[in-house]
Amino acid sequence: MGLHLVTGFPGFLGARLLPRLLELAPEDRVVCLVQPKFADFAKAEVARLEAAHPHVRGRMELTEGDIVAADLGLRDATLKDRVTSAFHLAAVYDLAVGRDFAIKVNVEGTRNVLRFLASCRQLERHHYISTCYVSGDHKGVFRETDLELGQGFKNFYEETKYLAEVEVARSGLPTTVYRPGIVVGDSRTGETAKFDGPYFVMTAMERLPSPGVFLRVGSGRSPAGIVPVDYVIEGIARLATSSVSLGKTYQLTDPEPLTAFELSKVVAAALGRSFVYLPVPAGFARALFQPKFVQRLLGLPLQSLDYFDHDCAYDTTRAVADLGAMGVRCPRFADYVGTLVAFYRKERDRVRRTAMV
Repeated sequence: MGLHLVTGFPGFLGARLLPRLLELAPEDRVVCLVQPKFADFAKAEVARLEAAHPHVRGRMELTEGDIVAADLGLRDATLKDRVTSAFHLAAVYDLAVGRDFAIKVNVEGTRNVLRFLASCRQLERHHYISTCYVSGDHKGVFRETDLELGQGFKNFYEETKYLAEVEVARSGLPTTVYRPGIVVGDSRTGETAKFDGPYFVMTAMERLPSPGVFLRVGSGRSPAGIVPVDYVIEGIARLATSSVSLGKTYQLTDPEPLTAFELSKVVAAALGRSFVYLPVPAGFARALFQPKFVQRLLGLPLQSLDYFDHDCAYDTTRAVADLGAMGVRCPRFADYVGTLVAFYRKERDRVRRTAMV
């Protein structure tokens, strides 16, 4: 019987991961570190999960704290004696985040978690949720074994997630690292908690005249690292409950991604929109979108343009092999884009477009 400490609850990934994790580990329990300002939301989320997933009833506890506080701001001194593993999901997921805040949460917060775990007497495993985009501006193939390659970064989100993963790698804790790509909704239901990434493209396409013109930024040949949340959750849960994953890093993204141009065409078709694609250099596109009113008009933030011409491919050899042996495979984007569009059209006025912080 194990006790898993989880940060980042009641965020979208954490709320989806815990029922599956507890299903696969029926003797285990979880304790969720929750910021005081989210305490009521977290209690409501536990009640919702217990109603939807009877097997989690009585197996989830909440404790108030904050990863940016010394010793995680915990009042429960017994946790150091009880925790056997941890899932560190808490982070700022926002391309436009300022550097000071990103350093405080993503880097210093991770250091605090690592220090706490180093003092846990029964700790067996640490599971760290990173991102493929620790690759920064690296060009070519970025392997699951790569990290410190001298890369620069397109924004402070990338930089601070990289710095955090470096801290994890140097901690010496028994760790598995999971690097999702750009996470979109559930491939089966379309459900998501945040409309960003490819959803910005949907918004822009719906606001532009059709037939009409849509920009193709850069070559359009860069791979689009899109991944549905159900694959990420199943991947983490299955790998976390297997000894095969100890000490490894997994890039959880589409092993056969569409190019950015192909992605645009597939999304347009799913929306029933028709465009002629006008190729423009990335620098020109950034200048065009620099005015705030243009970004508001099209619902396309300036920071998102960097990912239309991101010349980096993510190696998924280890993830494909280990998850494939468990019968877990990443769905093809073209097979579920219609589901994403249907959910977007139904819920676009009720789902967030900003990070939960």
